[in-house]
Amino acid sequence: MLEQAKQRTRNLQARMKDTGIRKAVFTDESSIAYLAGFWGYLGIEFGRPTMLVVDVEEAPIVITPLMESEMVAEMTWVEDVRVWEDMGQRTWGRALAGALGEKPSEIWVEKTTIPAIVRNHLDETYPGLPLKDIAPVLGAMRVIKTPFEIEVMKEAGQIAGAMMGTAHDSLRAGAREFESALAVIDAGSRRAADFLTDKGWDRFVSPMIHNLQILQSGKDASMVHRRASVKQFEKFDPVYFCFCNMAQFKQYKLGFDRMFHIGDVRDQDRRCQEAAIAAQQAAIAAIRPGVLAEDVAAAANEVYRDRGYETGYRTGRSIGVAYLEAPELKAGDKTVLQPGMTFAVDGGISVDGVTAGRIGDSVVVTETGVDYITQYPREILLSKD
Repeated sequence: MLEQAKQRTRNLQARMKDTGIRKAVFTDESSIAYLAGFWGYLGIEFGRPTMLVVDVEEAPIVITPLMESEMVAEMTWVEDVRVWEDMGQRTWGRALAGALGEKPSEIWVEKTTIPAIVRNHLDETYPGLPLKDIAPVLGAMRVIKTPFEIEVMKEAGQIAGAMMGTAHDSLRAGAREFESALAVIDAGSRRAADFLTDKGWDRFVSPMIHNLQILQSGKDASMVHRRASVKQFEKFDPVYFCFCNMAQFKQYKLGFDRMFHIGDVRDQDRRCQEAAIAAQQAAIAAIRPGVLAEDVAAAANEVYRDRGYETGYRTGRSIGVAYLEAPELKAGDKTVLQPGMTFAVDGGISVDGVTAGRIGDSVVVTETGVDYITQYPREILLSKD
């Protein structure tokens, strides 16, 4: 992983040279993980900026709080790790100034994700100095995944499959939503542990599946992103599991959803779910090199219209080390698909207060079409009990 991160940084420096960028400051956790190979620190939520400064020619610099520095130094390939403290003269502002050098002519930052505390500091310390956006340069690198990245994502797919299988097994009338969520966390964590050791860099990668489970059932199934509650499942309930904020491994994040039904399925629920599945499958069938991203969404939207449902905001999103990357499978996105792109592709319908149809998978674009990263039956799914 660290060799991959080092090579990505070298590739970034080459792109910076080609575009005349001298120095860039990265503050987004996914970008730092992608380039420097570390994450998991207590960051900006605790008022503690962690930054990666990349110079076009010189070695990169990591700036991190003193309390995080031992772990960071062990976890990253970057040799120059500079620490800061809350009190005294060793502030993060001074560390950043040292990394930027005297009188920088411009600073490149990730404009849409830079924390306000860092942006305000730069505005106050360097009044009038242009802050330009490095995000499109790095984003262009992240669009096409390497074979190494795809293998990591496939491991994440196996973890997600174990989670979904356990979710399915947990369903029965009288069981409670949060009990299913606990079972999912346990199954995913145990499967993730199978891919790890307690040696070297691996020992910093936690197998623990975390974040609040997106799970809603019954008439609340149409709400899309409600979290698991103490509600008991009842016969005929549609039950929706979304793992989009949980199915991840080594910082690579997938999209993966399924809808189940307790005991049996009502006709209106069946029609809705079958339409969602058909729309997703139409979108996936349209994916191949040379196709426009918006044309994939159009294939799904045609199914929705034909079956009497309204179309959604988008059919899919690019996935990687961030939850949302470019491009997106939606109207207006004219990105030409290429091998190595990875997407979460969804079928989604909401009938407010009544029912919903949902399905989602992660795929990688190949030379001839797609390969699935996530695997679970794409059909009407009933509880097993």
